[in-house]
Amino acid sequence: MRVLNKVLMAAMCSTAMATPAFAQDSGAEEAFDENVIIVTATRRAQDVQDIPIAVTAISPVQLEQQGVVNVQDIGSIAPSFSSSNAQTASGTVVLRIRGIGTTSNNIGFESAVGIFVDGAYQSRPGVALGEFVDVERVEVLRGPQGTLFGRNTSAGALTITNKRPDLNEFGGFVNATYGNYDHMSVQGAINAPIIQDTLAFRLTGAYRKRDGYVTVINRTGTAIGESNNTDQYLIRGQLGFETEGGIKGRLIADYSKSTASCCAAIEVLRSPVESGGLFAAVGLGARGGMAAPVVAVNRFDTTVAERAADNLIATSDQQSVNSNDQWGITGEVEFPIGDNADLIYIGSYREYSAQESYDSDFSGLDVFNVLPGGGTDIETMTHELRLQGDALDGRLEYVFGGYYSEEDIAQTVNFGLGQDYGELVGALFFAPTRGAFGANPLTLLTNSNIFPNSPLNVPGGIDPSVVRATNAYTQNSKSWSLFGNVTMEIVDGLKLNGGLRYSDESKDGSFSQPAINNPLCPAILGTIGAGNVPGALVSNVFGLGCFAFTAPAIGSNANPFPLPRLFTSKFKDNELIYTGKISYEFADPITLYASFTHGYKSGGFNLDSTAAAGGADPRFLSETVDAYEVGFKGKFLDNAVTLNVAGFIENFQNFQVLEFTGAQFTTFNVPKARTSGFEIETLIRPSDNFTINGGLTYTNAIYPNDCAGTQTVVNVVALCGNSHTNAPKWVGIMGATYDRDIGNSLKFFVNAQARMESDRRTSTQAIEVPSATAIAAAGSVQAAVAAAPLNPFDLQDGNIKINMRAGIGDINDAWGIEAWVTNLTNEVTRGVTFNTVLRSGSRSTFVQEPRMYGVTLRGKF
Repeated sequence: MRVLNKVLMAAMCSTAMATPAFAQDSGAEEAFDENVIIVTATRRAQDVQDIPIAVTAISPVQLEQQGVVNVQDIGSIAPSFSSSNAQTASGTVVLRIRGIGTTSNNIGFESAVGIFVDGAYQSRPGVALGEFVDVERVEVLRGPQGTLFGRNTSAGALTITNKRPDLNEFGGFVNATYGNYDHMSVQGAINAPIIQDTLAFRLTGAYRKRDGYVTVINRTGTAIGESNNTDQYLIRGQLGFETEGGIKGRLIADYSKSTASCCAAIEVLRSPVESGGLFAAVGLGARGGMAAPVVAVNRFDTTVAERAADNLIATSDQQSVNSNDQWGITGEVEFPIGDNADLIYIGSYREYSAQESYDSDFSGLDVFNVLPGGGTDIETMTHELRLQGDALDGRLEYVFGGYYSEEDIAQTVNFGLGQDYGELVGALFFAPTRGAFGANPLTLLTNSNIFPNSPLNVPGGIDPSVVRATNAYTQNSKSWSLFGNVTMEIVDGLKLNGGLRYSDESKDGSFSQPAINNPLCPAILGTIGAGNVPGALVSNVFGLGCFAFTAPAIGSNANPFPLPRLFTSKFKDNELIYTGKISYEFADPITLYASFTHGYKSGGFNLDSTAAAGGADPRFLSETVDAYEVGFKGKFLDNAVTLNVAGFIENFQNFQVLEFTGAQFTTFNVPKARTSGFEIETLIRPSDNFTINGGLTYTNAIYPNDCAGTQTVVNVVALCGNSHTNAPKWVGIMGATYDRDIGNSLKFFVNAQARMESDRRTSTQAIEVPSATAIAAAGSVQAAVAAAPLNPFDLQDGNIKINMRAGIGDINDAWGIEAWVTNLTNEVTRGVTFNTVLRSGSRSTFVQEPRMYGVTLRGKF
């Protein structure tokens, strides 16, 4: 770690590092000057150097050279951006900008980082995981957004603009790739004018398939499949038009499907229940269903834990089955109003559907499963209308608009307890009871032959494996807003900017239980009431006998136990979002700016069976942020050096968090959260053939020591003083590209880039959250938190990942061949580390992509 920090600081001193945001975008139609990058971050085409916003612009060339195939890969070229995901690709993706993201795999949560594809808002990150193909540019906007975009966001925005139909020229391209893990990919597009200068059609398609890099074995060590693979395709059609009167636009229709198996969890720390031989004592074998050859047995043995992750072997009793597909339509029309104004409409409709079944306890035992037959459906409709233009000879620029959206979410999950659930409970209870309750305590406690005093007990007892539950969640959202943004050049070079947005949010949420077969839980409640369970064990017997995900929703104020409760509720909120900026262009092209933004992200419903348990409010509060930023943008030495610097402070109120405890999910708002730091970006062109790019981001994303305010909830207090999840303090990127013509018909290029990051946390909590017993023993929540040990293997060590690509081809791009490698040194890193489900003291992790390499052929016509 010290070595990595020295490398980062040395690099910072030797050159102002930055993202490759400033590479030439040869594919963008507007980029006539190789030193000018046109973006639409301000909802108008402008040079990225002229706008007082921290934005990283990424060209198609950069996406290809760094092997960026979807949203999750953008962190390899934008140091302020990162992503992670857990057991499913569709619902557990977390995007972060400046260390801030919504840590949640709950479908009721909106992302703190908004995604816009061709101007249309994508309501959940999982919806936007399609292939990057035929892309014009990607823009990463850092900090809260709202007075320009159709949908407000609290941490930042990612805008993806696909190439428009060309009204004049017929053409297209085809790319084909083969790599390790039997990676096969084909991409292509064809553009065809239908009426010259008036109407054109563009068809784009992509197919990608790759074997999984995590081997899945069962409890005997026999391979049963693989995980973390890719199997997806996409097709997109566009109709572009422009009339003689200047009206122009496009209609976009797309369909995509993925059947990838994602993602398997790898155990890195063995449970003391296994080490103590307690699984064997109840007949579950010495390893208690685990079979990976390497796992740490000591919570401080990071070397062995890293080896366990490096082995890329996960244990499960079944292969996960995942399938998601979506289709959507987007329309964009631009009407000129005079010479200096345009009226622009963007509307979209999208349907997304996902079906998943998987082993939810992440072991070779048959304990707890998400069964087939459920799924998630999301329907989204958006409308945005804005008037934008300029006046006073260009000194006044304005955008005024309105936005309306509807989103309907329906999710059904089929849960089931497995054949080994009862014995797993027996292993967990074996030590505290000295085996008095036998191998299957829940069956014993519900056996009327032994405990006849409980009316719901039956002869022989109830085996947990009969338990099934179908839980259903819905959320219907409506959002509307009015926004405006005005920039005025007061005197030459001095510009003032102000923006306002009024947002109104309303949501209806519900939890129901269409089907339930759980005789176990009522019987357990009866046997507890009859006094058959020792007082010290009541809480644990209830928690495992009425397991949160499968318990009947029969909770009430009359019942002292926190059982699930059905709910149908409403959420309504509104917020005034505002921003102010001042910028001064000293001498073209050097600009200074400062800004303040009050941002907002709506609250909503915890769409989980435990949301209303114990009478809790299933709603969570809206999140707000006050963001301050100062920056500098400049070009020097005849535009040979581009240097951008930004400093920021963002203070969040009611920061939204969802945490998995190992047995259930809990949702809460943290009164205070904060991120601050600086970003440096640079591009250096020593010659026409040689380009150096660099980026450095320092981020201090933390929960302040007083983050809990007046709250005493232990999950909130435990966060205070710790950094955010997956928010390294230092991230640096440095790369170089050399290209040259060979004679009059060929050209070649060589590109290399390294991404360096310091240590980062990979769990929601940095410590083992104290139990009620520990809090009582310590005397207070604060004392118990202060005495709690750190979570094992939460910290992912700093690392360096290197990508390289070299190619040769026709000087006019008619053909090309490239060899490439990503993650050259095969650094296997952890994205999320968590308490293994129902496996006391065990820790598991979801790993990130190892080394990939291959060859790509390109053709253009």
